[in-house]
Amino acid sequence: MASFWRFYGFSFAFSLICLALAGWYGWASTGSVTGTLSLLWIVVVLSVLEISLSFDNAVVNASVLKDMDEVWQRRFLTWGIAFAVFGMRVVFPLAIVAIAAGLGPMETVRLSINEPAEYERIVSSAHVGIAGFGGAFLAMVGLKFFFDLDKDIHWIRSIEEWLSKFAALPAAEIALLLLALWGISTLLEPEEALTFLVAGILGLVTFIAVEGVNAILERKEEAAHLHGAVVRSGLGGFLYLNVLDASFSFDGVIGAFALSNNMIVIALGLSIGAMFVRSMTIHLVRKGTLAAYRFLEHGAFWAIIVLGGIMLVSAKYAIPETVTGLIGAVLIGLSFWWSVRYNRRHPEAATASAD
Repeated sequence: MASFWRFYGFSFAFSLICLALAGWYGWASTGSVTGTLSLLWIVVVLSVLEISLSFDNAVVNASVLKDMDEVWQRRFLTWGIAFAVFGMRVVFPLAIVAIAAGLGPMETVRLSINEPAEYERIVSSAHVGIAGFGGAFLAMVGLKFFFDLDKDIHWIRSIEEWLSKFAALPAAEIALLLLALWGISTLLEPEEALTFLVAGILGLVTFIAVEGVNAILERKEEAAHLHGAVVRSGLGGFLYLNVLDASFSFDGVIGAFALSNNMIVIALGLSIGAMFVRSMTIHLVRKGTLAAYRFLEHGAFWAIIVLGGIMLVSAKYAIPETVTGLIGAVLIGLSFWWSVRYNRRHPEAATASAD
């Protein structure tokens, strides 16, 4: 229990604060016990959905975080909170409305509080662009993992070995994504197609830029190490993780409107979920779960490719977020079971991972 509270204690304390704020806001806005309880229930449901649908996010975060030193791990857990909780759950939807409606910051806040239905309509109207950007970035994250010539551990062997060999063709994953963007754009109306293509290309460029910054910083860290430095800065990984978190949260923010169009309720519920995702990430890193279960990471990256693909397709077809979450849960569950089976058949490998 001590270990559990070490990883999740802050998240539970944060949840209690958010629920207290939700209770206060519910009573202030409705003036009734029934209204307050209804609002609290929505916050709880939103937080549970965010947690259950974001386990693949935690696994992928852990795969990056495990190579960072403890200083940057702590910074991701602390500084990154402001970006994930306040930036993506509050500022991001407000910024969409402000840009789309040509409103100032204060007018946008007033619209979100006093006219939640109109606020929801404007945010939802930006879905095509969000789907293009977020889907392209996530798809690249997943494809980059499998298009790797040096990759020697394969879960779905026939497919992953083929993708690994195909990586000998430079920028093959970029070509695949561009073809997908073009194909989906042909299904859209001309104006939406342009928005989708521009957003998708920006998502691709963002991924390349973050990868480039990461590569430059890694080279500097290696050079510093040669001169006696022993601590990695982890700045590149920190930037990458926050952009990745942002891409994961796009769909959740839009999907949350299915339960409520109240900005405050959505922000409180999704913020609780975001906090637990960060705690799960640290837990996976400190316990060495990815090393102990060799295919778990593969399942998470397959889930990311599916999520990226669904986000792209959602520009044309409405796909419930629960479907996306269910597919991700199945893939991660299968990869976990496959890892357990492998450890039973190869106990020496399981022992080496534990060490």
